[in-house]
Amino acid sequence: MARRRPRRGGPPGAAMAGPARARAPRRDDFDSPRLHPQWISVRSRPEDLWSLTEPSGWLTLHARGASLDQPDVMFVGRRQQHLSCTVRTLLDATAGRGGLAARLDEAHHYEIEAGDGRVQVSARASSLRTVLGDRAVAPGPVLLRMDVIASPSAHWQPCREPDTIRLGVEHPDGTFEVLAELDGRYLSTEVAGGFTGRVLGMYAAAGTVRFDWFDYAPIEVGSPTSAEVILAP
Repeated sequence: MARRRPRRGGPPGAAMAGPARARAPRRDDFDSPRLHPQWISVRSRPEDLWSLTEPSGWLTLHARGASLDQPDVMFVGRRQQHLSCTVRTLLDATAGRGGLAARLDEAHHYEIEAGDGRVQVSARASSLRTVLGDRAVAPGPVLLRMDVIASPSAHWQPCREPDTIRLGVEHPDGTFEVLAELDGRYLSTEVAGGFTGRVLGMYAAAGTVRFDWFDYAPIEVGSPTSAEVILAP
């Protein structure tokens, strides 16, 4: 059987960007009266579990599933549209637990989660789930960040990662403290299966979590991303 080739125009497992998605704003400050059409959720998004007015200018998510392993998790995300990108969100998990995630399905996802004064990076790949990084954070809002960096090779192979996914915390001076660096192949349809593609977004796993803004920025080929990155011990 011939090996499946990655689709053109996006990373293995990422969905193709149609005309409506191409018009999606890079940054959403959640100031509009309704969510932009770019935002999608898992199976359903009940009106009583999210709000743009609690308070105004924030996206508020109320948890229903206890983690991204659950099919009813409260998740709001957008499709990955570029081979390399940086995703950032400022969230307040004072009243709950939630964070930023790269999701393929219930059995394949990477996330950085805030709650109880800590942030933690977890990975789920099929039956394996592990915690890869953990640190204390000050009370109040925390800026979570994810960098997706495409591998240099133009020819993707199943035994070689198509991209690297870094998850961590961004400090006020712009420094990115990476808590975990993960192989992106396990979030690709070529390895993990499925058909929805990779989605990057926000979720609530317990209580109430509020997101002030969400920023998605393509990374240009050859741009210096390592100068402001530090790896946590």
